[in-house]
Amino acid sequence: MGGVREIAYVGMAGDILHSGHVNILNEANKLGDVVVGLLTDEAIASYKRVPILDFEQRLSVISSLSQVSRVIPQETLDYTENLIQLKPRFLVHGTDWKTGVQSEIRSRAIEAMSHWGGEIIEPEYTEGVSSTSLISSLHKNGIPPEIRRSRLARIMQVKGRLRAIEVHGGLTGLIAENCAIIDGVVRKEFDAMWLSSLTHSTSKGKPDNGIVDITSVTATLNDILDSSSKPIIVDLDNGGPVEHFALTMQRLERLGISAVIIEDKVGSKKNSLFGDSAGQIQDSIEDFSKKISIGKEALVSSDFMIIARIESLILGRGMDDALERSHSFVNAGASGIMIHSKSESPNEILEFLLKFRDFDSTTPLVVVPSTYSSAKEDDLHEAGANIVIYANQLTRSAYPAMMRTAESILENERSLEAEEMMLPIKEIIRLIPVD
Repeated sequence: MGGVREIAYVGMAGDILHSGHVNILNEANKLGDVVVGLLTDEAIASYKRVPILDFEQRLSVISSLSQVSRVIPQETLDYTENLIQLKPRFLVHGTDWKTGVQSEIRSRAIEAMSHWGGEIIEPEYTEGVSSTSLISSLHKNGIPPEIRRSRLARIMQVKGRLRAIEVHGGLTGLIAENCAIIDGVVRKEFDAMWLSSLTHSTSKGKPDNGIVDITSVTATLNDILDSSSKPIIVDLDNGGPVEHFALTMQRLERLGISAVIIEDKVGSKKNSLFGDSAGQIQDSIEDFSKKISIGKEALVSSDFMIIARIESLILGRGMDDALERSHSFVNAGASGIMIHSKSESPNEILEFLLKFRDFDSTTPLVVVPSTYSSAKEDDLHEAGANIVIYANQLTRSAYPAMMRTAESILENERSLEAEEMMLPIKEIIRLIPVD
């Protein structure tokens, strides 16, 4: 009989298995009994995108591999907690973590292993293959509507909070897709996209009065779907006539849209930031609740969200009216509540969030800090918000930049002086590759 084998610990995400994973597991198996620390969905989402497969699905796959003796959860990207618990003789990881985001994680692991004389084994990284590149390739080739549609709910389930950025076409879709920064070991990105009626109509040189119809919205959505894999939330103003609403919901559901937000107003469209001075009329609780119910009944999938936007604070109806409406709309089937404000202070939004959470701890809450732009995401989330939408910032920043370039050309009668404000032509070509 052989003696008890040493423990060889391997931390991994295991979302898409490839030859690099197999190589690591084979090397670890030569050293001892392989214990895999399978990163939880939350741990993976802290440094890259929410995994395609959830933890239980990945656990089933990894547990079935012949090289693996046992699988335990790894709750964070940091290995320290599991290493201290197991005190493995070996920790096996590819050389790819010597640089980049995970280099700090590697240093902590080395420090932890040193306390009991553990050894770090680092097989050469398998070049040319990675889960990230494989997933990027899948995204590039297109995501089926049903998978894309479910991504918003999936991200909410894993992260509990997300941020969305305004898009109004394919180019802004690319920005939402690719913009990311690394803050320590945390990857920050936009989790979703928001097709705003204001910025969409502005991009077409049209007023924000409902003149851009659902056919035009659908055409723009197709451009965005072609350029980005992230979930989309659509601003539908008040959703249109109630007799058209069910058909609109089915149309967007088939496209793979994740959510719509409709406001509890009636009559001709006027931008909410005009407030009651624009003669806006708030819908009755009963009629708007009926519209929500009709939309929900028309849906085939359970993951498509109809979010009710409440205009009570905008129209001066007060906090009690906003809370009464939110409660009624949730009972009518609303998947979430968006609370809107034109105040430059976030105080009334924070008050609403806290009071709503007193009677409802689960319904997603959406905020749009356009006028109260000083509000920090952490403060909004701590008060109860789940989704923060940056609803118009790309359009508002693009127009001044383009105007400065145009003025420079007029002033200098050439474009040389404006070159420093522009992306090089080669970069424009690389931005959207041919293949």
